[in-house]
Amino acid sequence: MFYRKLLILVMLICSSCSTYFNQPTSFTEAQYGESTGITKRLQNLPKPEEKVVVGVYNFRDLTGQYKASEAGSTFSTAVTQGGTAILINALEESGWFTPIERENIGNLLNERNIIRSTRQEYEGNGESQSQLPPLLFAGVLLEGGIVSYDTNIITGGMGARYFGVGGSTQYRQDRVTVYLRAISTSSGKILKNIYISKTILSQALSGNLFKYVNFQRLMEAEVGFTRNEPVQLAVKEAIEKAVEGLIIEGLQDDLWKTKDCDEVKDKLISEYKIELEDVQEAGLYNNKFVERRFGSSLGVGIGGSIISGDYSQERLMPLVRLNYDNKFSNNFTFNLALSGFTLKNSTQFERTFLGFDTNLQYLVLPDDDFTPFIYGGPGILFGLEDDKTPSNAQSSFFKLQYGIGLDYFINEKLSFKIFGEHSLLLSDELDYRINGKRNDFIYNLGIGVSFHLGKTEQQKN
Repeated sequence: MFYRKLLILVMLICSSCSTYFNQPTSFTEAQYGESTGITKRLQNLPKPEEKVVVGVYNFRDLTGQYKASEAGSTFSTAVTQGGTAILINALEESGWFTPIERENIGNLLNERNIIRSTRQEYEGNGESQSQLPPLLFAGVLLEGGIVSYDTNIITGGMGARYFGVGGSTQYRQDRVTVYLRAISTSSGKILKNIYISKTILSQALSGNLFKYVNFQRLMEAEVGFTRNEPVQLAVKEAIEKAVEGLIIEGLQDDLWKTKDCDEVKDKLISEYKIELEDVQEAGLYNNKFVERRFGSSLGVGIGGSIISGDYSQERLMPLVRLNYDNKFSNNFTFNLALSGFTLKNSTQFERTFLGFDTNLQYLVLPDDDFTPFIYGGPGILFGLEDDKTPSNAQSSFFKLQYGIGLDYFINEKLSFKIFGEHSLLLSDELDYRINGKRNDFIYNLGIGVSFHLGKTEQQKN
């Protein structure tokens, strides 16, 4: 038994992830900064017809938050203060902009004055004195900043322990939000305003063993790791995403043009619109919401039925079910179900039934891809007779049923479901035997698919 538990702990460690097996055990050399998935997308954008000269005076941290700790807040800020440097780097990597120095323009002007005074001192005031070239001026100013850093928007975890062997996992999700706007220097008009958010994930996994292996011999072991997504990389990815959105929306409104053909531009804009639509259908926690307007649906399911009656050694037997749902509000549907199933004990009882149920069904999250539901209502069972059926056996039974389930929408027309159901019979004669005061019960478990009739709101539009 001990070796089995030790094996479980070893499997937990091995299945955690590569983080545990790549622990830092020595000093590492400096390396070039990491890129994100958006970095490669920026670099692969089509080339512009002409680069846009832009100025960035300051892309600030507007949150004013300090990093939290167990003892309170510290003097370290929650997010990076180098937003301007990250934005300028993203503008260069895109290949669409020519950033000019504006964050420390005073240093640049002082240096140019030093150059002029030095040349004047050593070259004199003659006409042969070389002149400094004029500074570039920006046609577009980029403003904005990091507007929020929300911590613990989702926290959770799970764990289990059995006879001294256990494991647990915890997670936390934060979120950073940036705004980027483009302003015309000639008119002061705000050309575009882009809003981007990025989640930041922290995870912890641990396993432990606490066991007396012999008298006064205690074995204790513990292993685990914690992984935190760097906030700086999250800010970098959000800013790069904002630059990408600025370029595509500028193409859409003909603020600038690309060298490539219109097909490339149209494809880029089309993909951007699809992404925006997906974002609009998703909530804060990245669940996809679609306002479904189907009027009815047909479904088929299979599963198993088991009786809880007056005999022991119940057997799980097959179940087949047909469903019809009529949706009369966003959260409620009226359900009709026709079922065929067999109930059986080991040797004492076996009989096949047809069931007809009517239910009122409540959809907990009607606009989510994952839709939990609960239902309940009255029904009736009809017992089919065979050679083993007693002559005085009751042929029909009135019942009440209730259940829970989960619907997953694969697309607008098709959904997959799982369900569990408990049927309360108002009789104790289902298994041909009356014993005690408790009536017979039936448990049903199953899976199925539903085909939704009518058009959704998306299809209508």
